[in-house]
Amino acid sequence: MENTWRWSLVAAVAPVAWGAAYYVTRHTLPADAPLWGSVLRALPAGLVLLALARRAPSGRWWWRALVLGALNMSGFFVLVYLAAQLLPTSVAATVMAVSPFTLMLVAWPLLGQRPRAASLVGAAVGLVGVVAMLVTGSVEVDPAGVAASVAAMLLSSVGFVLATRWKDDVDVLASTAWQLVAGGLLLVPVAALVEGAPPALDGRGWLGAAYVTLVATALAFVAWFAALRHLPAGAVGLVGLLNPLTGVALGLLLAGEHLTATQGAGVALVVVGVLAGQPAAARLLHRRAPAGPSPAPAGATRVSAGSVRPG
Repeated sequence: MENTWRWSLVAAVAPVAWGAAYYVTRHTLPADAPLWGSVLRALPAGLVLLALARRAPSGRWWWRALVLGALNMSGFFVLVYLAAQLLPTSVAATVMAVSPFTLMLVAWPLLGQRPRAASLVGAAVGLVGVVAMLVTGSVEVDPAGVAASVAAMLLSSVGFVLATRWKDDVDVLASTAWQLVAGGLLLVPVAALVEGAPPALDGRGWLGAAYVTLVATALAFVAWFAALRHLPAGAVGLVGLLNPLTGVALGLLLAGEHLTATQGAGVALVVVGVLAGQPAAARLLHRRAPAGPSPAPAGATRVSAGSVRPG
C-alpha cells in the first residue's frame, strides 16, 4: 500500500505543476503567440530529456512518437496556452478536472481497465466540486476558453492512454523525450507560417518559459507517465483534480481572484474525490471494515437470545 501511495504522490507532481503553469503562462508569456509558446515549451524540454535518456527511437516508435507528440504535446500545449490566456487561472485549471471520467472511459477499451466503483465515486464527487468552483465564481467565463480546455482534455486523455498501451520495453524518460521532441518539431513550421518570427521575451518571460519548460513539462510529464505505468488510469486521472486546486490557490494568492463559500465547499469535495478514488484508500477501508459473521459449521447448535436449544 505504501508503494501505491508513493506513486500517487509522484502523479501529483504533474497536475500541481500544470495548475501553476496556467498562472505563469497568463502573466509572463505573450498572449498572441500560442504556437511559438508551445514550441518553446515542448522542444527544449524534449531535448533536455533526450540528453538524459541517451536513446533514439527505433522501429515503430518513430511513428508512435509522432502520434503521441501530436496528441499529448502539440495539440495539447496550443489549446492549454489559449485557455490560459482566455480564462482566469482558477477557471482554466478547473475545466480540465473532468478528465478523470474521460481517462477511465478511454482506458476501458484500450487498456482493459474497467472503471472501479471507488474511482467512479471519487470522480463524481470531484466533478461536483469542480462544478461548484466553476459556476459560482465571481469572474466571467469565456466560452472559447472553455472549449479550448475541453478539447485539450480530450486530446490528452486519448494520448495518455495510448502512451500507456505502447510502453513496451521503452523507459519513461526516453518515450517522454521522443514525444516532446516530435511535438515541438511538428509545431515549428506551423508557428513560422502563422505567427512569423518567434516572439521576443524579456527577463520575466524567460523565467516563465524556464518554469513551463523544465518543471511543468519535462518533470511533470515524466512523473505523469511513470505513474500511469504503476496505477490504473482512473486513479491517476483523479490525481489530476489537483490541477484546479492549484489554479484556484494561485488565483487567490497572486491574481486577486475571490473564492465564494460554495467554491470553498467545492475545493473540499475535490480533495475528498481525489483521496477516495485511490487504490490504497480503497484497500485501507476494506481492511478496516468490520468483518461479517462467520458462517456456522454444519450441525452446529443454534443459539438465540436468552435461550439454548439442544441439538
